[in-house]
Amino acid sequence: MESILSMPEAIKLIAVALLIGFGAIGTALGFGNMGGKFLEACARQPELAPSLQVKMFILAGLIDAVAMIGVGIAMFMLFAM
Repeated sequence: MESILSMPEAIKLIAVALLIGFGAIGTALGFGNMGGKFLEACARQPELAPSLQVKMFILAGLIDAVAMIGVGIAMFMLFAM
C-alpha cells in the first residue's frame, strides 16, 4: 500500500504542527499568568492600575509576537522548504 506523503514531507508536517501548537499553548499560558498577576496587583494597589495596565499591554504584544514569529517560521517551513 502506497502512502500519499513521503517520509520527509510527513516529518515536515509534524514539525509545523508542533511548532504552531506549542506556540499557541505557550501564548495561552503566558496570557493567563500575566492576566492573573495583573488582577492580583490591581487588587492589592488599585492606584497603580493605569500604570500596570500599560505595562501589561506591552507585554501582551511581546508574548503574541513570539507566537506570530513561530507561525511565520512554520509557514516558511511548510511552503518554502
